[in-house]
Amino acid sequence: MLWAGAASAQDQSTAVDELIVTARQRSESLRDVPAAVSALGQATLEAAGVARAADFVALTPGVSLVQAAEQGDAQVNIRGVNSARDAQASFAFVIDGVQMANPAAFNREFSDLRQIEVVKGPQGAVYGRNAAAGAIIVSTVEPGEEFEGSAKLSVGNRESFAGDVRVAGPLTDKLSGSLSADWRKTDGFYDSESGTGAVDRFKGYNFNGRLVARLDEKTKLDFKARYGELTAGSIAYNAVFALPSFASVLATPSYYEDVKDHDFAFQNNVPHTNRQQAFEASAKLERDLGFATLTAWTLYSDIDNDLIADGTSASFGFFNASASCAASIAALNARGVTLPAPQYLGSTAAGSFFGPYTPTTCDGYQYQKRDQSDLSGELRLTSRSDQPLRWMVGTYALHIDREVGVATGLDGGGEVPRALYVPSSSAYSTEQLYWDDFKSDVAAVFGQLAYDVTPTLEGSLALRYDREERKVHNLVPTAARTKYIDFNGPPYTGGAALNPGLDTTINPGGIKDQKKTYDQVQPKVAVRWKASPDWTLYGDWGVGFKSGGFNSQGSAATVNLFINPVRTAAGYKPVTIRDDFDKEVSSSFEIGAKGRMFDGHLTIDAAAYHTDVDDMQFFEFFVGPFGLLRVVSNIDEVRIQGAELGLRYKATSNLILEASGAYTDSKIQKNSVRPDTVGNESPYTPRYTWNLAADYTHPLPDNLSLHLRADVRGTGPTWFHVVQGQDNPTVFELSYGALGRANYAKSRRDAYTTLDLRAGLETDTWSVTAFGKNITDEQYLTEVIPAPEFGGSFASPAAGATWGVELAVKF
Repeated sequence: MLWAGAASAQDQSTAVDELIVTARQRSESLRDVPAAVSALGQATLEAAGVARAADFVALTPGVSLVQAAEQGDAQVNIRGVNSARDAQASFAFVIDGVQMANPAAFNREFSDLRQIEVVKGPQGAVYGRNAAAGAIIVSTVEPGEEFEGSAKLSVGNRESFAGDVRVAGPLTDKLSGSLSADWRKTDGFYDSESGTGAVDRFKGYNFNGRLVARLDEKTKLDFKARYGELTAGSIAYNAVFALPSFASVLATPSYYEDVKDHDFAFQNNVPHTNRQQAFEASAKLERDLGFATLTAWTLYSDIDNDLIADGTSASFGFFNASASCAASIAALNARGVTLPAPQYLGSTAAGSFFGPYTPTTCDGYQYQKRDQSDLSGELRLTSRSDQPLRWMVGTYALHIDREVGVATGLDGGGEVPRALYVPSSSAYSTEQLYWDDFKSDVAAVFGQLAYDVTPTLEGSLALRYDREERKVHNLVPTAARTKYIDFNGPPYTGGAALNPGLDTTINPGGIKDQKKTYDQVQPKVAVRWKASPDWTLYGDWGVGFKSGGFNSQGSAATVNLFINPVRTAAGYKPVTIRDDFDKEVSSSFEIGAKGRMFDGHLTIDAAAYHTDVDDMQFFEFFVGPFGLLRVVSNIDEVRIQGAELGLRYKATSNLILEASGAYTDSKIQKNSVRPDTVGNESPYTPRYTWNLAADYTHPLPDNLSLHLRADVRGTGPTWFHVVQGQDNPTVFELSYGALGRANYAKSRRDAYTTLDLRAGLETDTWSVTAFGKNITDEQYLTEVIPAPEFGGSFASPAAGATWGVELAVKF
């Protein structure tokens, strides 16, 4: 790239393109927005091969993404504020002006991309519901008045194939439309040694349709619909134990292992499978009223997710007495199968040591289901932009119907049923179950004012009020009883309720329907000063809000019965898990500068911020003699501060160089759920991220061009839990005393760097491109989920080097 720049040094360069963004719900230059915005235009999106959320997140400093359990489960962290599993997202996700309410809608295939904007910092007052960390705004190509089309096909390693096709054009003099489809398949990197398929395999497709009707010169109606299905691997995790005393006494280092040194081996006997079916339909009306623009949209979304995998708790032996457990151990011994240390396979279950996800049936199976349908709409009136006082007012409404279930069942040795409740008469009977129906009704009103105090000084105020009413109804059969799991410890004889919350001796009130209301006023104040034609300075303050909600009912009873007695016996405070969790509220200050130098060839974006988060929502994973439990808890107070810098330099008309970075310093200041974690870092927050990019186009004869692009991404060390470099009691202390104490100093993900390259020949109508992602085959972890009372972490490896060839045509 440096050679190419030197060779073209005498070329007539042009300034960096000024992007037009919608970060304040109206079109304006990126340099005029008083907020930190990372914007990727169509040229960059195509040059970098962006097709999925992970692709553009990797190009954005200060933003990170984790997706390992299932396709609909994407954890996005923006400036230290994370999206907690089983809660709502922490950012507004908007496609063509319509906000998606379902968190599972984000991790999708993107086609027809025109621009992506990542607006950082609290944006609730501007972009609405759950925008506590920011907003991700996606714009796609609208069908126009000329017929056009495109197609793309790529082939890569690991039997990977991807393709998409699009046609668009006029249908009448007032109606245009487009149809597109995409398909992707890969065998994945991590095959099960038991022959059940790779845990990271993927196969899916989507169909998209769009109609744009220009009813008259002032009115436009935009219809969109999407249908998609996918089948993929799930639960791509190994257990990494954190028991230093076991490791020392037994002289077995694998009992206390650094997550970065773990050798992954997948030996599941149940095919780890995730399925998703999605349907979305929206309509948006825009009407120019002269003094203002009226915008109204409505969206219906229905996304169903489920997954099936081996169970997690064979270590506790509650299925040891089952005939299928004994038969599977005998069959594995006959084949000479060995387990990864420190696990070992004896002649019986009692003479073995198992972790989660084993090739035996002794760990049972887990089935998880998350189905959500929602109906939402917004009505907004926006003043003209060519006046000193600009305003906007509007209202928003949303109804959510969500069903969530997590089941542990007895593995009969054959094909596991996809059902949350299987009666005890079956060889696959349900032994533990959390199953609830959640309903939410949301209403909001909002408004904005921006005023040019002078030609160079603007002040703005945005205000939004959200009110969310949430309800929960338990669906677990109250009369059903277990075959094996009970509440008295080994030997397990069964006869217990499927959910501890239904046992009135443990939870006298039982599980009753609940209803709660969460509301919040969210102001945002900003000042922007155009210090010169090339420089803009700004400062803002805003409040972020995420509604509280309900955990799986019976969560508190489970933790109080199985987890807290261990903690109190060890001298630790009980973990205060509830069947509901509180709203999250943040207050954030930011100052920044945006400028141009060298006649516009260099653009600079810089920002510094400070955020205080009250009741940060955090995902906890518990494993024990009850099975598994997923909950959301609250961290009372978290302080986050940091800075960002972005540089974009157009060295010549053919060469663009980019460099950006973000540093985040975070600290837990109060945590009543786990008081001993005060002083630790905010979970899921990389210490820093940085990006380098070079994009070069070299003209060739016959209208050909050589296009080269390199992207380097560095991600700093990351903790994924509030429990970090410290000891923690585990359920193993009941049997082994102090030997069962865990330490999580080795559970941090180390820093890593990835390199992506693309090189191709192109014309105005076709291109052939060779691509590689993570071409140095950097070995790093996608996620590490400590289960502190289990005595280990659940770690997931990232994909290795991928490479292939892509053919694209346009007409």
